[in-house]
Amino acid sequence: MSVRRRTLAAIAAAAGLLVAGGANAQAVKELRIGYQPSPIQDASIAMFETWGAKNGIKIVKVPNSYGVYVEKMTASLTSNSDQYDVIWHNDDWGQLWAHLLEPTDDVPGLQFAEKWGMDKVVFGNAQGQNTVVPMGQTFSVFFYRSDLVQPNEVPKTLAEVVDMSKKLQAANKVKFGYVGAMSMNNSWFSWFWSMWGNNCDVLMPFYERDNKVLAQNGWKSGLAEPCMKQTAEYWWDAINTHKISPRGMPAYDRNEANAVFMAGDAAFTVADSLWWGTFNDPAKSKVVGKVAAARFPLGPNRQKNFAWDDIWGWAIPKSISPERKALAKQMLGAMMMDEEGQMKLWKATGAPPPNTQFWDKIAAQDPFMKLLKEAALDSPDKVRGAYYFPQWPAVHKAFNDTVTKAVTGKREDIGKVLADGAPLVTKAATP
Repeated sequence: MSVRRRTLAAIAAAAGLLVAGGANAQAVKELRIGYQPSPIQDASIAMFETWGAKNGIKIVKVPNSYGVYVEKMTASLTSNSDQYDVIWHNDDWGQLWAHLLEPTDDVPGLQFAEKWGMDKVVFGNAQGQNTVVPMGQTFSVFFYRSDLVQPNEVPKTLAEVVDMSKKLQAANKVKFGYVGAMSMNNSWFSWFWSMWGNNCDVLMPFYERDNKVLAQNGWKSGLAEPCMKQTAEYWWDAINTHKISPRGMPAYDRNEANAVFMAGDAAFTVADSLWWGTFNDPAKSKVVGKVAAARFPLGPNRQKNFAWDDIWGWAIPKSISPERKALAKQMLGAMMMDEEGQMKLWKATGAPPPNTQFWDKIAAQDPFMKLLKEAALDSPDKVRGAYYFPQWPAVHKAFNDTVTKAVTGKREDIGKVLADGAPLVTKAATP
């Protein structure tokens, strides 16, 4: 079937869902959105508001702080509250909520979502049904200052990040070489990418996401492995010895790290690709037009490039009324098929939109999307960011507490700190 025919079929399905909702769905006059303000969520909600204006539905936005989001939403879901009709969903807590969410396989346009991110291992419930509708791809890339570093000079290894940073600092070009978030729920932008880049992972076997295999291996932590000690020592040295990174970086969240980069005070950072639009917003950034992106630098234990590619999405609480569920699915289906809105989302954020039918069209017009396709979206070697069991938030915290202690203590104690933390990660992972 041609793209045009598939699109028409999806639109017809959306129309059928609207009819199926009947008068009851039409009687619902508002939909309440629980979310955490960010460029991609704001852009996605803009599509909701456009749809709502056309259909006489008020979109009520209920923002929540990132630091408490999972806790608050989990409490709302487990109490069978009808506080929210649609909520931000993430692979980090995909399995934590799967049994509390409405299946979404019948949402029109979902067949055009990217298959890696939508794998049932991530968001599927016990019945094998999906529980998410993507708002867009969210993955990180290595951003660098294109006015300071030529493409052939971009660091390809962690050691080269240090060398180039020192060179730029010595020339008074920047205050810091690298800045990235390290605090809990933000450690993707330092610990995780560099850990994978040095051929390490939180649990063993490395990069395994099959829970049966992880259980058979005793939920063994990777914290005590030599590659993890190397990674922790790298960051300790970056902060304390080489001083290419801010002293306070272990406590930075993504907004604090991005602020340093956008102020022009750092040459390199790792951030979600969706920050591309903000980095190039004259109202917020001093490095507009001076930013480019590349593949992750690699540590001594890895020779092959890799990509980290996940999705952010929307979910519908199982506890709300059938009428609200029907209307929420109509809205999410309309978003999936809204080409104009998705093009706006791409231009505002740099996040590939949820409908993959539009990707090649964007890549033909935009060099950044072409780069993202080459570096991540089309990469044969991908890493999944989170683990997909309900205990993952506790595992993540145990891991992050340990590596933070390692990098903020004495260098000679790093090995012991990691070894002491390893059983805590295993304990958190064990059902």
